[in-house]
Amino acid sequence: MVDLNEQTTVVPTVTPTLDPSLPRRYSDFNTLVEAIEYAANGVRGANFFDARGNVKEVITWKEVRDRAEAIGRKLVGMGFEKGDRIALIAETSANFVSFFVGCQYASVLPVPLPLPTSFGGKEGYVSQLRMQMESCKANGLMAPGFMDEIVAEATKGLDLRFKGDIDAFMAEDREGEPVLPTPDDLAYLQYSSGSTRFPHGVSVTHRSLLSNTHGMGYHGVHLEENDRCISWLPFYHDMGLVGTLLTTLTCQVSVDFIPTEEFARRPLSWLRVISANKGTITYSPTFGFDICTRRAAMRQSALEGLDLSSVRVAGIGAEMIRPDVMKEFQQTFGQIGFSYNAFLPSYGLAECTLGVSFGEVGKGIEVDLIEEAALTGDRHLLVNGSGENRMREVVNCGRLLPEYEIEIRDEGDIALPDRTVGRVYLRGTSVMREYFNDPETTRAVLSPEGWLDTGDMGYMKDDCIYIVGRAKDMIIVNGRNHWPQDIEWAAEQVDGIKKGDVAAISVPGDNSEEVPLILAQCRVSDAAERVKMVDALKKQIQSETGVNCIIELVPAKSLPRTSSGKLSRTKARNQYLSGHLQAIAS
Repeated sequence: MVDLNEQTTVVPTVTPTLDPSLPRRYSDFNTLVEAIEYAANGVRGANFFDARGNVKEVITWKEVRDRAEAIGRKLVGMGFEKGDRIALIAETSANFVSFFVGCQYASVLPVPLPLPTSFGGKEGYVSQLRMQMESCKANGLMAPGFMDEIVAEATKGLDLRFKGDIDAFMAEDREGEPVLPTPDDLAYLQYSSGSTRFPHGVSVTHRSLLSNTHGMGYHGVHLEENDRCISWLPFYHDMGLVGTLLTTLTCQVSVDFIPTEEFARRPLSWLRVISANKGTITYSPTFGFDICTRRAAMRQSALEGLDLSSVRVAGIGAEMIRPDVMKEFQQTFGQIGFSYNAFLPSYGLAECTLGVSFGEVGKGIEVDLIEEAALTGDRHLLVNGSGENRMREVVNCGRLLPEYEIEIRDEGDIALPDRTVGRVYLRGTSVMREYFNDPETTRAVLSPEGWLDTGDMGYMKDDCIYIVGRAKDMIIVNGRNHWPQDIEWAAEQVDGIKKGDVAAISVPGDNSEEVPLILAQCRVSDAAERVKMVDALKKQIQSETGVNCIIELVPAKSLPRTSSGKLSRTKARNQYLSGHLQAIAS
């Protein structure tokens, strides 16, 4: 006898991998609106999972399109005008996807920003949110309901047309006619650095976006009919937003998402979803593969029931690629079908929308050897040097997408020949238009002729690019960018630390991974007080920026300066690594 009162849970059916009804187009559209209108004719879409690999939410691209048009009409009805900005807290959810696309139907610019869980303390997050909203001159803020208190604090005094969650927004009964974009209109702003004090919003046009997603889908990973993407990357990061969301949308691929915070708790959920849905394409910074290998080593049953033989592309990017980590991952998961040849090294940056170059699909990781001196910032490095110098493996990041031109230049802006290390300059359709509302910083990196100074150091060999490090000061930790100015500002709030007393740098850690380090000038002689200072610096920086730094106290007036008196982080790093700038005992 059936108990009519018994409650049953209906598990959503994920969108299919195959769709014979809709011929694939590789992002050959004029705008994102055109792309979603085409994808809406098929049955593929986006699926959202929890940390245990259970599907929680399913939305087809048709449903995204329908919700997006309704959202766009409401934005227009509420008074949002073409080119206005709305900060969009990047939850891994169908609501985020629908709202991001919905902004396109009003020609409003969504500005994806991180959740509080991706940051340090509350005060630091509120400061970050406020600074980024002021930087982009936001006209509105969409955030989950649990953030009401934070939203109220971060937006105090700001003149916004809307702030609240999706339910409050959808309850609005004002509507207008869609305002559709043109190819050269901006599609969104990308804050890739997570900067609090010095935010730089990358301005991305529809033309740039679609050129890049076409290049990545068609030339980069060579999308096939049976491809399915799996991702845990956050939507506020260019790799998560463009690489795994907008490329799948504009190329009509089904995609499965695990929230970043869920992945952090249970990393193997990523592999569980790949296994269950026969995922073929996934992407991660090096640390994502590393954490899975470490977690699998913690219990013998970790691999039970998993099958990774479906993976044909395991893309790697966002930070320096470490071949040793990749080899350990394959050794651990090769027994359940993962192939080393699935690894696909790449190079990209938000200032180029995302993708710049890709290795050869199915070939795995190829490496070249350069002198270890690259780690000390020596820009006159001889590639493939001989003699007794220590050598380091440098990963081949592949050929550039067809849209790009590249030059490797020396410090005098002279183009260098192949196999010579220099600064990487790029020009192409997907290069950003500007840093939004920041003409000074834009002029510093983008020439009138369209050449972007990436700030990365590398060399060309056999038409492939090899990245050896950075000339710019950016610090990358676990795939996330951190501007040293932010870390230094946080440190300067500690008693006893004056402006200019601190240099934030990175140094090679175990297996050449990047470790953030603070060099702080100290005028205190008492050992106990020095210990207190180190502790205070650690706590303050963690709270304000979310970065866990090593702290080294150095003598007063010991940090090197340029001829104009400005702090030289490059010299400070070189002197520290060479032993010429030594820490004092604490």
